[in-house]
Amino acid sequence: MGAFGHLLRPAAGPIRRWVLSAFPRPQTGAIDYDHPAGDPGLFGPSSVTWRVHADFCGMLAGGLCALYLQTLHPRALAGVWDHSNFREDLVGRLRRTTAFVGGTTYAPTAAAQGMIELVRRIHARVRGSDEAGVPYAADDPDLLTWVHVSEMSSFLAGYRAYGPLDVPARVADAYLDETRRVAEALGARDVPGSVAALDAYIDHVRPTLVYGERSRVVLDVLARLDLPVPLAGLSRDVFLHAGAALLPPWANELLGRSERDLRKARLASAALRRMAPLFRAALTEGVASRSCRRVGVDPGILDRWPAAL
Repeated sequence: MGAFGHLLRPAAGPIRRWVLSAFPRPQTGAIDYDHPAGDPGLFGPSSVTWRVHADFCGMLAGGLCALYLQTLHPRALAGVWDHSNFREDLVGRLRRTTAFVGGTTYAPTAAAQGMIELVRRIHARVRGSDEAGVPYAADDPDLLTWVHVSEMSSFLAGYRAYGPLDVPARVADAYLDETRRVAEALGARDVPGSVAALDAYIDHVRPTLVYGERSRVVLDVLARLDLPVPLAGLSRDVFLHAGAALLPPWANELLGRSERDLRKARLASAALRRMAPLFRAALTEGVASRSCRRVGVDPGILDRWPAAL
């Protein structure tokens, strides 16, 4: 820990407890991130993904941004509407998504593949019709691609806004190329592997996106999200609005976000950028660091982009 880290040390404990209370580690069936020694998992320490996904602020804000985007896809939203208890347990849904992304990023290979297979089995049972009566299936390859793109584009935007490193174009392309392997393992197809491909994909999908009544209901639930932490309303609002700040202009327009909404997002974004170093100083012993030690490398490598790039 450098000189700056020592200055922040008094805040480290409360922040660490804040994060663990909001996103607790499972008590049963937990992944062993320490063994087997040398197992790099699906990505490994030379990946961009290990670095992007290690940044708590960027990932949480990005995950919330992805929720906004996913409410705009009628069939993606219908799966959540019909097959989840999001009204009573949206925090639980966020925790499960966090666990899946963290596990497939850092877990040893067999555990990561097991998580993917479990999700594939769950998706095979999720069927229904959207608000307009159009049939959907959670394992539809095109639907899987949209969910993946909404998440990875938001995580990348979150890192760019709140992470510690500038993101050159080659790094952004590498991130999208790496992470598509999880989407493809789940059954997605034609997954963008570069920023240019991602932009072209979104331009293609945008005419099918809709802000409907179900979108409004889900976002209303999101706005009242009750994180089980002290000052839950304040922390919720900072992260929620900082996540909304990552939305592209076309999404803000489609969601009908007002100038007041946009102003709140700008203020929250500025606040989270100031808070981000506190989180990084506090969260030094997470699964990213443990996974680095599992493969025999110094966790400090996550503070710089891979040399090969």
